[in-house]
Amino acid sequence: MQAGLILLVEDNHQDELLVLRALKKVNLANKVEVVRDGQQALDFLFCEGEFVNRDCSEPLAVVLLDLNLPRVNGLEVLRRLRTDGRTHLLPVVILTSSDEERDLVASYEGGANSFVRKPLDFREFAETVASLGIYWQAINKPVWPR
Repeated sequence: MQAGLILLVEDNHQDELLVLRALKKVNLANKVEVVRDGQQALDFLFCEGEFVNRDCSEPLAVVLLDLNLPRVNGLEVLRRLRTDGRTHLLPVVILTSSDEERDLVASYEGGANSFVRKPLDFREFAETVASLGIYWQAINKPVWPR
């Protein structure tokens, strides 16, 4: 079975470029889709709105989800994913600049598989993202929707 797609939900263009660069460095950039707000993420995941023609049978390896997003925040996206039978088992990694304990707790209570704070140092940021990509694409064994 082929590795699934990585969905990056990120509204910060600089962070998006850093993530894509880090994933490309470990040969994963060709398997990444980027959306820039929470509503776009939901539309992509549920094949609605501008993504109504997307092939929803394409497996996803992981969602890298920022918390502070326009239109629909990351915690609400997470809640919607966990309450829908189509996506309730989809791995979700919170990738955020937030250092707030309440965000960490709310993310895990909401069903996040992991909480990763975006490092401020570029090299550390790139290494963290590359490790995430390798783990979720190559090491983790997902439960694909049946």
